[in-house]
Amino acid sequence: MNDLVVVLTYYTPYVSGLTNVARDVAEGLAARGFRVTVVTSQHDRRLPAEEHVNGVRVVRAPVWTRLGKGTISPQLARLALREARTARVVNLHLPMLEAGVVARACHAPIVVNYHCDVSLPRDSLTSQWQQTVIDRSSGAAMRQSCAVVVTSEDYAQHSRLWRWIRPSMVAIPPPCPPCPGGKPAYRDGDGFHVGFLGRIVAEKGLDYLVAGFQQLDDPDARLLIGGDFVNVAGGSVVDELRSRTRGDSRIRLLGYVLDEKLPDLYASMDALALPSVNAFEAFGIVQVVAMLAGVPVLASNLPGVRVPVRETGFGEIVEPRDVGGIARALARMRAARPDPAEVSRRAAARYDLDFVVDAYEALFDKVARDAPQPGG
Repeated sequence: MNDLVVVLTYYTPYVSGLTNVARDVAEGLAARGFRVTVVTSQHDRRLPAEEHVNGVRVVRAPVWTRLGKGTISPQLARLALREARTARVVNLHLPMLEAGVVARACHAPIVVNYHCDVSLPRDSLTSQWQQTVIDRSSGAAMRQSCAVVVTSEDYAQHSRLWRWIRPSMVAIPPPCPPCPGGKPAYRDGDGFHVGFLGRIVAEKGLDYLVAGFQQLDDPDARLLIGGDFVNVAGGSVVDELRSRTRGDSRIRLLGYVLDEKLPDLYASMDALALPSVNAFEAFGIVQVVAMLAGVPVLASNLPGVRVPVRETGFGEIVEPRDVGGIARALARMRAARPDPAEVSRRAAARYDLDFVVDAYEALFDKVARDAPQPGG
């Protein structure tokens, strides 16, 4: 018997905002006594087909091939439906190619997490076909669901799929585990230190951040860029980034930062930048984690992404791809630095981890309780 079956394309040890939400909620509920099974793809063939990770049972389906950022795994839907037979609630994390198939055939009540719109190049018929298929699959899953969880109403209202989200929308911010107790091990001098943490991919807008930072006439300023560029679905842009930063000793590419080193990285920052450029970024968990560590944020003026800065009042919001705007915002942040304790306090008041897990527990319990009983 499963209290909760979670279905998604990528799960830990893969790192992304979507996978981190699923992981933190699954592990948080498992710690409270929920029997949780995750069904996901075996995106790395070295991963076992089944294992227990921090109290969560993880079942992985072999991957047949890959299509852009997604995987083609015929067994994923079959395994999901097998586990769903004994589930109180099934939780689908979208976008996911198989979502519509699973939702139509599933007899357990469904809660959908809709993380982001898929934004693929318009100059490719294959990409546009893929985007259309995924949107239709997502819409089919939402129509079968009891609730559609979004990270913010701001993002949901601007989504292409708003008409399917709106009828059963529930806004719950993503879990944002704090990273306390760090030491400024990554600092290089007393100058203004800007940090970035995330996958080194095109949608993060790192080329615009680098160009904006380089407009700062400040030899003591530093830009610390941390993030994975090896195990990245759809490919990394690290080569372009290296080309742009070559010769500027103020900029450091740190590569993948281990979890145990993250507190030190946040403690080394005076500001965190999230210069994302498209709808693949729907919230930006990393910016709340930074705020919890007392670090203000520069965020793109994108639906959902701008919400934490708006709600806490700590940071700057700039238009996507605006190099001059990034440079001016960084200069303002360098000149006026808020009290780190107040940044942390205000972020914790809105994004406390226990509050988020409480909200998910209440939602799943309500959906299971209200679902029609067999023979009823």
